[in-house]
Amino acid sequence: MKQFFLAAGAALALLATPALAQKAQKLAPMAPMASCCAKPVAATETFAMLASSEEFVNSHDTPLPYTYQGAGETIAFKTSDGTDGHGFEIKSATPSNKYLFVIHEYWGLNDYIKKEAAQYAQELPGVNVIAVDLYDGKVATTQAEAGQYMAAVKTERATAILQGAEAYAGPKAAFASIGWCFGGGWSLQEALLGGKQTVGCVMYYGMPEKNVARLKSLNTDVLSIFAAQDKWINPEVVAQFQKDMAAAGKKVTIKSYDADHAFANPSNPKYKQDDAADAHKLALAYLKTKFANAKVAKKA
Repeated sequence: MKQFFLAAGAALALLATPALAQKAQKLAPMAPMASCCAKPVAATETFAMLASSEEFVNSHDTPLPYTYQGAGETIAFKTSDGTDGHGFEIKSATPSNKYLFVIHEYWGLNDYIKKEAAQYAQELPGVNVIAVDLYDGKVATTQAEAGQYMAAVKTERATAILQGAEAYAGPKAAFASIGWCFGGGWSLQEALLGGKQTVGCVMYYGMPEKNVARLKSLNTDVLSIFAAQDKWINPEVVAQFQKDMAAAGKKVTIKSYDADHAFANPSNPKYKQDDAADAHKLALAYLKTKFANAKVAKKA
């Protein structure tokens, strides 16, 4: 398994910038089972390959202890693959068909993500907030665990979980999504999966979708927040995403901060409070507008 992760990391590096390609030469030779170049690799799986990068893993310091004690409850919902999906829901004080899907980053659906979900629930009255668990109950407490859990996420299973959450919200619901790092890329995937029910998407330094044909199916514009010092979702990746969205005929708003990957995570040593606060302000204003303009039937 370790050999697979190293090989996958080498493949990713060769597909990225020259600097990363040079690093790839230091990694183990590719094993036959890791021949990702034989067919296109999904954007989400490309990001998951970063679990093989020691630098990437070490850039995510273990979160400080924190226990969330606010409102909300764990929920379960059916998925198409027959295994229940789970999430943490904070319902609107009034019945509503508006839903914000919060998608966790590298560490899983921990108490920090529950706190983030609670903040959005407070700031977006009339919106149900569901933090969706793409790790199927696993929460990392060490760097090694986080890398293992992220690398183990399969596109088919994560897609089934998100579609299960959509079905839980119902066919009359309006969806928006937000996520960070690993969850940033999946926030964009959720927007694609939501089809015509999608009304908004915020992605923080996540791997963009590279398939222009898929991007053409977006039912919303996208607010993308990036970090100029990010070695992985770097300026070249961001520039290509802008080109791909333009080719798809879709609008994307790019906001890039002079910061590093995970700058919006308060448990990360590279956390930049002022930039994080500004990014949150942008995201909140965007989501408020999207939900205000969403045309949905009232929930009985």
